[in-house]
Amino acid sequence: MYYTLNQLKIFLKIVETESITKASEELRLTQPAVSIQLKNLQDQFDVPLTEVIGRKIHITDFGKEIAVMAAKILAQVNEINVKTMAYKGLLAGKLKISVVSTGKYVIPYFLVDFMRTNPGVELAIDVTNKLKVLESLEHNEVDLALVSILPLHPQIEKMDLLQNKLYFVGNMERKFHRSETFKDLIQSVPMIYRESGSGTRQVMERYIEKNKFTISKKMELTSNEAVKQALVAGLGYSVMPLIGIKNELFNKELQIIPAKGLPIKTTWSLIWLKGKRHSPVSMAFLNYIKVHKSQIVQEKFSWYEQY
Repeated sequence: MYYTLNQLKIFLKIVETESITKASEELRLTQPAVSIQLKNLQDQFDVPLTEVIGRKIHITDFGKEIAVMAAKILAQVNEINVKTMAYKGLLAGKLKISVVSTGKYVIPYFLVDFMRTNPGVELAIDVTNKLKVLESLEHNEVDLALVSILPLHPQIEKMDLLQNKLYFVGNMERKFHRSETFKDLIQSVPMIYRESGSGTRQVMERYIEKNKFTISKKMELTSNEAVKQALVAGLGYSVMPLIGIKNELFNKELQIIPAKGLPIKTTWSLIWLKGKRHSPVSMAFLNYIKVHKSQIVQEKFSWYEQY
């Protein structure tokens, strides 16, 4: 048999996604390229790895067993690469971070120079909502998590990165008059919410409840980008983190509507389980942040202070 590591990697992604289309997208390959590599791997076995029923690909029991062994092989290859880098005196390994969805506008700026300086480090970032971020942290599936609202969980440690500001936001179609009370405004316009489990939604609901506003019409969307596009289109208004609407403010597609009690301020923080034994890579990244945090904030987020 002459299967390659690349074939095993592609097959594992097909098993994970149960789709050649999704596997090709995540691997950034064309669908024909993925299909060819799957065929080349299959040609080396007399027993089928997959079967197609209707238009859906299914992994056979034999295929699932091969996938388990393939994962072990690739893990050992990765370990060889890490040890090789270590013998050269270079930092190597995987850094796994789970990030709340709006955090995707924050975390890249704290990573870019660290990754350039340490080419032996692999990066895995999972961008999802707050509930799933905390689940992955509690199950010890990631090294670190980035959140803007700290969990009610005493067994964590944190490192603060950047202030988070949330404003009441809408598009540019309507002009707001000083004579207009914010209570009347927020109770008369459609309000757009993030999905349950979102930290932004949690902050927004607390604000509405604290001020005893009655919402006449409510919509729910499942991502920050979806909410933003709905606002630009004029579907409604929302409370949004400033960090995610920079371009829309600069391009005058969205406006911040002055409101009592806003902005709501929280803090973007890296968190991890208390007592966690950090890998060399994770520890190196935290040390890097300690040294360079102020410089990164000054260079990359100076626009933030205008609001």
